[in-house]
Formats: sequence, structure tokens, C-alpha cells
Amino acid sequence: MSLFQSRTRQILLFGAGKSSTYLINYLLEHAPKEKWHLTVIDYNIMAAREKIGRSFYATADAFDVNVAQDALEMYLERADIVISLLPPSLHGIIAEQCLLFKKPLLTASYVDEQAQTLAEKIQDAGILFLYEMGLDPGIDHMSAMKLIHSIQRKGGDVLSFASYCGGLISPDSDDNPWAYKISWNPKNIVRAGKGGAVYRENGSNIEIPYTELFDWCGKHEIEVPGVGKLAYYPNRDSLKYLKYYGLDDIRDFQRATLRYPAFCEGWQALIKLGLTAESPHLPTDGISYRAWLANYLGFTSTENLEESVAQRLSVKPQARVMRQLKYLGWFDNTPINLGTITPIELLQYLIEKKLALKPSDKDLVVMMHDVVFERKHIQTRIKSYLIVEGEDATHTAMAKTVGLPLAIATRLILNGKIRLKGLHIPVHPEIYQPVLKELEEYGIRFEESYD
Repeated sequence: MSLFQSRTRQILLFGAGKSSTYLINYLLEHAPKEKWHLTVIDYNIMAAREKIGRSFYATADAFDVNVAQDALEMYLERADIVISLLPPSLHGIIAEQCLLFKKPLLTASYVDEQAQTLAEKIQDAGILFLYEMGLDPGIDHMSAMKLIHSIQRKGGDVLSFASYCGGLISPDSDDNPWAYKISWNPKNIVRAGKGGAVYRENGSNIEIPYTELFDWCGKHEIEVPGVGKLAYYPNRDSLKYLKYYGLDDIRDFQRATLRYPAFCEGWQALIKLGLTAESPHLPTDGISYRAWLANYLGFTSTENLEESVAQRLSVKPQARVMRQLKYLGWFDNTPINLGTITPIELLQYLIEKKLALKPSDKDLVVMMHDVVFERKHIQTRIKSYLIVEGEDATHTAMAKTVGLPLAIATRLILNGKIRLKGLHIPVHPEIYQPVLKELEEYGIRFEESYD
């Protein structure tokens, strides 16, 4: 054991939300042997305390990183490594401070523009900022690169690449017309796809605006072994990963999100009605959901509102999308009383209330890579797929597949097994080989089939 390892090393975690369960459990399980102490910071002290339990190897605290500069600096100064599960909008604050104190940073979130602007300084500081180290992004990158590198080592050329991933509800717990329940950040759920999508097909780059994305989703399906048919829509800008994957000249390249078909149909209806809009701010106090919706859609009366909405959507009043809207509560006479908020904020509130996991519910994570490659003038199609089912509303498949990659990478970095410096995502063998190997011990294992 080195001198560095002879003292207790400090792990600083920001965020004790839905995705932190397995991450915290892993760190606390290894803490005695590894000589770690974990500090969990969350805006909600009860959430942080609940996650660490009575562990001797952990401490909980609560403060707002936006304003508690002294507390933030105090914890960062004595940290050996930092993990952020905060909302993406707060990563910039953590990143700036980690750079200032020269502390390695891990997060499951996407590399954003601010992180890109810090890339040169991160490299010069000789520290590692490892982004996109969760499920999607994260396990998707690692498993894809393992597959691509394996094909290339055997002399194959990748011609077509598609990667699909979705956080779904297990069929056994599917009891609503949306065929969906919340297993991750609800704010990100209601804003998914907002920026539209870009992918490559037959050598041409295709753009799909948000207003058409979920209609597109309802018309595209794939068959996943052991699950059946799922709908999908392109996820953000797939093309920015061409350079990371070393596939710049590939003819087909797409990263996509999986959903059950019912969800896509319902979400397109929400978009068409303007209920995913970020403005205007509208009053809700003393107003029922039914009255708010009628007023928002420009109807003069709440009478026959269902028929009016159905006509606006060009569907029959008994259509599934109408049942979905009713299930969320848009036609209820219950007062809202949430102050002045935007349509999407009201939508998020309803979804958090109506599509929450029940304590015994099980979620489902599904991932599949569909790759066509050529070797010795013979084309082969390989499908590599992962299916993970959650245990309950706390021990979800989502928390497991987001948290464990971060936890394993933390251990590898602290023990000198990952020595990369600079701003990275997990596309390097130094990262993906040991992480994927250990994930298999937790049942996170890919199966393959060939055509």
C-alpha cells in the first residue's frame, strides 16, 4: 500500500437523488477495505441521510452550491475525488471549483459547452474530468467501443452502427395508458428531445425537429430479444460521437432512445397541444386543471372539453391519447394552486404525481447495439443487447446502471488503475475494459446474436 493509500481518502458526492442508491451502497461497501470516507451533499439533508444510513464511513450535509461558496470550498479542499449527480445546470459550478482545487471529477451527464471550454485548462492541471459515465451516456459508450474495437482488431470495417437505450417500466408493473413510469430525473424526462435530433442514414445527415420527433418515434420500431417490439427516436446529436467512436466515414450512425409505442403517441399529443412549452408563465391559484387547459387552448368554455381537445388532435374522444390525457389529470376539476408557472412545469408536476413508481414497482433498462460490418468481403450483422430489471422503486435498474459505472470508475481512479488526464468520456480501453468486466459481477451483462 502506498503512502497515498495509507490515509483515509475523501470521496465527495453531490446529489442524493434517484440515481444515487447503488453508487452510495458500492462506495460504502468498499470503504472499510479501501480506507474511504464518503461525504454526500444534497439540497435535502433528509435525502442525504437516508441514503447513507448509519454508516461509520459516511457523512451527510446540505447546502445550495449556488450560494454556499465557503462550504463548497471547504469540502472540495479536502476531497480526493468528486462525483456530481446534480442537475446538468449546476455542473459548471462544480467543474470550475474542481479545476481551481485540482480535483478529479466524475459525472453521468453529457459534456456541455462549459466543460469543453475548460478542456485545455483541465489538461494543463493534470487532472481527470470523466463525463458521460452513467448508463446513457456511459455504458452505451463502453459497450459500443468494446464491440467496435473487437471488430476492427479482427480486420473488420464497421459499415453501419445504431445504438438504442431506454429506461422503461417492467411489463409486470405496467398499469397505466402511458406504458411508462418515472425512474430518473423528471425534469429531464419532460424536456427530452427538446433540441431535436441529428443522425446519419445512407450517407446523409438527417435532422428532425422536436415538433416531429415523437411522431417519427411512433413509426419506427425495433425487436429486442426477450422484450419484443419497442419504438425509438434519435437522441440529440448523434454525429458528435463519430469522432469519439472513430467512425467518421460510416454510412449509417444513430443513437436513439427506446420507449413503448404508447408513450410516443401520447407525448406527440402533448407537444401538439403546447403542453411542453417553456412559456408563458400562467396563474394557477384557484383554477382547476380543466379550466386551465380550456383557457390555455383558447376554448371559451369547459363544457365538452374532451370533445374539443379530441377535435384539436384529430382523434376520436375515446382514443388512447385521450385516455392518457385524462390519466394525467388534465380534465380534472381539482384546483391546481401552484402559483404562476409555465405549461411544461405544470406537466412535470402532473407526471411526477401520476407516473411515479409504486414501492413494489420494477423498472426496466434495455440497451441494444445493431452493427453491420464487413470482413474479407463478407457482411455480418451483430446485435449486442442488455436487459436489466429493477428490484423495487428504490433499487431500480436505472439507479443500478447509472450509479455502478461511476462507483467502479471512482475506485479505479483512486487506486491508480485509470491514469488518464484531461476531459474524457469512457471510450478508452483503460476505462471500459475493467468497468465492463466488474459490471458483469452485478448482472449487467451483454448478450450477442449474429445475422
